[in-house]
Amino acid sequence: RGGSAPHLTYDTLGEVAGVPPVAQLTLSFMAELHEVLEEYKKGAAKFIGMPDTAVYCSLHDPVAPCPSGYNTNKAVSVWGSSGRMEITASKFMDIQRAIQPDWFQCISDGDTISGEVSRKRAKKSVDRSLSFLDACLQLLEKSPELQGSVMFGAIEGGDVLEERLRSARETAKRPVGGFLLDGFQGSAMAKETKLKLIASVTAELPEDKPRIIHGMGKPDEVLECIERGVDIFESFFPFQVTERGCALVFGYDYQPGPEAAVLKQNGAQDLEKNGAEEDQDEIAKADPEMTPFEIFLKDKRYQDDFGPLLEGCTCYCCQRHTRAYLHHLLVTNELLAGVLLMMHNFQHYFSFFSAIRDALRDDKLDQLKKFIFSQALQGPANARTDQ
Repeated sequence: RGGSAPHLTYDTLGEVAGVPPVAQLTLSFMAELHEVLEEYKKGAAKFIGMPDTAVYCSLHDPVAPCPSGYNTNKAVSVWGSSGRMEITASKFMDIQRAIQPDWFQCISDGDTISGEVSRKRAKKSVDRSLSFLDACLQLLEKSPELQGSVMFGAIEGGDVLEERLRSARETAKRPVGGFLLDGFQGSAMAKETKLKLIASVTAELPEDKPRIIHGMGKPDEVLECIERGVDIFESFFPFQVTERGCALVFGYDYQPGPEAAVLKQNGAQDLEKNGAEEDQDEIAKADPEMTPFEIFLKDKRYQDDFGPLLEGCTCYCCQRHTRAYLHHLLVTNELLAGVLLMMHNFQHYFSFFSAIRDALRDDKLDQLKKFIFSQALQGPANARTDQ
C-alpha cells in the first residue's frame, strides 16, 4: 500500500517469515506518481526499493471503498489522495508503461457490487470492460516497455449469471495472460450467490491461465474459492484485522502432533477462563466486521494476560511481547501496536497459505477445510490459542 507493507518498513517486513515475493500496487496510488515514474524509467519495483519483487498492479485499493456512479464508456474513475481521476484506456497504458509491472489488471467497469444492480447495468459493465480490454490489448502490442508484462482480463457482470458467463467466454477469447474475478468485494452480494457465480465463471475459463479474485480474504472464503478454481488472492485481510486492533489466532494444523494437541487443550481452557459468551457479544459490538478467526486485544480481559498472542507462534511479536503489552499499546494509541500486530497477522496468514499448498500437494484440502470451518462456526473474537 503506497509502495510498502502497511505499518511496516522494509526492514521490519524482513522479520516476517513466509512473505511471498509479490507486491500489489494500486492504480489509485500509482497514477499520482505517473510522471515521476515516467522520468525514472526503471519501473515501480526499483522505485520502491524492492527490485526482486514481482509487482501486480490492480485498479483499486482493496480496503478503500470506491464511490459508485462515476464510470463512463470512455473512462474509469479511481480515487487517490488528490481526489477523483478519470482513466482512459490510453492513459491507463501510459501509466502501466511507467510502472512496468509483472502483471496487471486491465481497466474495467466493476461498479456492480452495491447489491442493487439491474440486468441492464450488469450488461453495460461487461460491454464496457470488453471494450476497454480490446483497446488496451492493441496498445499493449505497441508498448515495448511492457513486453515482459502480462495483462489479466476482468470478469464482470454483477450478480447476473448470464452476463458473468458472457464476460468469461468473451474475455477467454482474447490473448490475456490470466483472469480477474471482480465485483465480489463487500457483503452486498449473498455468500451463496458469490460462490455459485465463481464456480460458474471458472468453469468457462482455460485451466492453463491463472485466476485471481479481489475482495475474498477470510480463511473460510479462501478455501471455498480454491475449491471453485481460484488460484491467487490478495493479502488485505491481515491489514483489516490489524486495523481493528485484533490478532489472528485461528488454527490451520489439521493433523496435529502431540504438542499441538496440548496447545489445543490449553486454548480450550483459555476460552473457558476468559469466558465467555457474554464478553463475546460485547466484543462483537465493537466491530461488526470481526470474524471468528481473531481476538480483540483492546478488551480488558487481556490487560493482565502475559502470554503471547498465540502459543507456539514463531513471529517477532509472539517471541518478544505479550497480550497485555499489546493491549496497553492499543488503548494508549501507540503506533507500535500496528507494527507488532501487522508482523504477527502477516506471518500467521502467510503460514496459513503454506498449509493450503501442503494440503493441495497431499490431497488433504478437505481436511483443512473442515478444520477451518469448525472454527468459523464459533462466535467472534474467541480466545483460542491452538495453532
